[in-house]
Amino acid sequence: MTDFWTSILSFCHTAVAPIGRQLMQEFGQVSAVEKIDGSLVTRSDQWADAELRSAIAQTFPTHGVLSEEAEHQFPAQDWCWVIDPIDGTTNFTRGVPLWGVSLGLLYRGTPVFGYVHLPPIHQTFHGFWLGDSGLEGTNGAFLNTRPIQTRSDDPSGNQLFNICARSTKVLQHPFPCKIRMLGVASYNLLTVAAGITLGGVEATPKIWDIAAVWAIVQAAGGAWVSLQSEPVFPLQVGQNYGDRPYPTLVVSRAELIPKFRPLVEFLGTSDGANPEQS
Repeated sequence: MTDFWTSILSFCHTAVAPIGRQLMQEFGQVSAVEKIDGSLVTRSDQWADAELRSAIAQTFPTHGVLSEEAEHQFPAQDWCWVIDPIDGTTNFTRGVPLWGVSLGLLYRGTPVFGYVHLPPIHQTFHGFWLGDSGLEGTNGAFLNTRPIQTRSDDPSGNQLFNICARSTKVLQHPFPCKIRMLGVASYNLLTVAAGITLGGVEATPKIWDIAAVWAIVQAAGGAWVSLQSEPVFPLQVGQNYGDRPYPTLVVSRAELIPKFRPLVEFLGTSDGANPEQS
């Protein structure tokens, strides 16, 4: 690992750990209000968002920031952090012990590093996926500093697949795996990277839900499939990403795409997701 990537990882550990500890003190104790898009926000989300943006500004003053609670327009800087201060706000407010803090680092609009800290379950994921960025470094995905990789198993009734509340229509037809639903977009897909599940689908994730996970999943050997016609990345300078959903399928290896995509590709249509679910 180069000094640059070491400094990136060290920054995330240092910045996120105290935020996670404070959020654990507020976990299940705060009320939420509904935003225009129907999602929830708490004072804890807003506080954590501000803390992360401040830490980035102090440590990497030339880097841009895109965040769920404040900055929605993609900046012109080569380096940009995409942050979700609490992924799983509904779980957080209801006392369900599964939620996390997510940071993705983009280079010229494409994620090259991801970091997701889940305080209630004492798990921290990170990954480097340099792709065709031209940057120097080594790809890899880790859970609590230990290398992780996706499963090599074939679909069966003994394997798991995650769905979200807005993708329950998949259950109208026979499905080749057992189904789970976790309520946290990032962790829903990170279980694929960790070799826990064979796949996962998210019907309406926003950019801060997937930026960090995009790097980690691929570094672990997983395949990322956009269920829309246009690719997610690179993000475009000046575009507002506040209300754009990115229906996504993740599977443990590319060979499984033909098996699972036909079952979930309806989520890429305008009326594919279940609007009444949240």
